[in-house]
Amino acid sequence: MNTAPLKIVFHGQNAANFRQGFEQLVAPEHQILDLSDALDQPGERAHYETADVVIGIKLNDSMPVPSKARLFHAPAAGTDAVNTTLLPAQCTLANCFGHENAIAEYVIAALLMRHVPLARADQDLRQQRWTYWAGRPTALRTELGSQTIGLLGFGHIAQTVALRAKAMGMRVHVANRSPVSHPMVDQSWTLDALQDFMASADAVVVSLPLTNNTLGLVDAKAISAMRPDAVLMNVGRGAVIEEKALYDALASRQIGGAVIDTWYQYPTPAQAECAPSQYDFSALDNVLMTPHMSGWTSGTVRRRQETLADNIARLSRGEALINVLHGPGR
Repeated sequence: MNTAPLKIVFHGQNAANFRQGFEQLVAPEHQILDLSDALDQPGERAHYETADVVIGIKLNDSMPVPSKARLFHAPAAGTDAVNTTLLPAQCTLANCFGHENAIAEYVIAALLMRHVPLARADQDLRQQRWTYWAGRPTALRTELGSQTIGLLGFGHIAQTVALRAKAMGMRVHVANRSPVSHPMVDQSWTLDALQDFMASADAVVVSLPLTNNTLGLVDAKAISAMRPDAVLMNVGRGAVIEEKALYDALASRQIGGAVIDTWYQYPTPAQAECAPSQYDFSALDNVLMTPHMSGWTSGTVRRRQETLADNIARLSRGEALINVLHGPGR
């Protein structure tokens, strides 16, 4: 089938991460342009305003309107920085996933660290200390497979985590807005029973997107329901867990610990480095802190490129789009 040529713009540094080799994934008649974050180079605003496809992660009232766009495609799952009221009526907003395999590996790796102390064992043996020598009662370890993982939300990420957790022998509990019936899930709750869910697991993994309904969903009340030795992990969006409640629970050792990959403050073009929170999580020894890295792998980039290219091909052929969040394709 013949395809209509499209003007495709990659807007900003984030989109540029998916640019290399993209020509090989789309029809040769398409025009592909690279635009700066500020759109302040000669001709960039005009190209943005006349693009058929915008690949980017933000749209706000300080930016020109992509008035000709038929597709605004985020190369990521989150689109909370895209003001949909600024999209033209004919424009569809879509997103990408492809990060679930990477995040699932991160989740299992972070949890395994609490049961298999490889780094400590290596460090000690280099100093001739046989701390974890088998046969010593003090060297006994726990096993991840004996534990229960709680998944708050059951989208792409949580479903992939559930598969990996089951392979480790774990029980899988889920809390979700709508009821869940899934072969990987041993027990599930809806969000009106959030405290019961939080109390049921040794590790709770939050993978929810940030919306008006999820902002601060995991508050002091929810955290207080957790087991005293449980760990809380956030790979969704920082603000889904209430910031002060999380800090206070960790500082007072109300829960066993936390693994935090998504935060409350991020670097900006004006400030390249910053603390990830107004609270000093770095002073706490029961927190593993990582810089929003859980989904960022070469595999994620490749899979997202394939999704972008697939939707562009569908658009040029007049076919239904995938991963639609807003607009006429919804």
